[in-house]
Amino acid sequence: MASQTQGIQQLLAAEKRAAEKVGEARKRKQRRLKQAKEEAQEEIERYRQERERQFKEFEAKHMGSREGVAAKIDADTASKIVEMNRSISVNKAALLNEILTLVYDIKPTVHKNFQYTK
Repeated sequence: MASQTQGIQQLLAAEKRAAEKVGEARKRKQRRLKQAKEEAQEEIERYRQERERQFKEFEAKHMGSREGVAAKIDADTASKIVEMNRSISVNKAALLNEILTLVYDIKPTVHKNFQYTK
């Protein structure tokens, strides 16, 4: 009887050690998964930063800086405004004379649909 109790005790102890080993293995697995996830996140972040850097280089190479583009647009706009003002000052008098001539040159005529009835 004592040998049966001792055998049962040994089995329970072995089961307990096995459960501890399984628990430790699960903890190690969780730590490895967490570490792998963190490493993957770091790698993703490095890749994202590298692609962002490459994009900024491409953008600067092909489009120039944003300030440069804005300055070019402002310069083009200013030059167009100057050209329009010059055109207005050159053509203003002639245009006003033409409009006044058309307004003052009245030629009264009877409309073609008018029917004179007595």
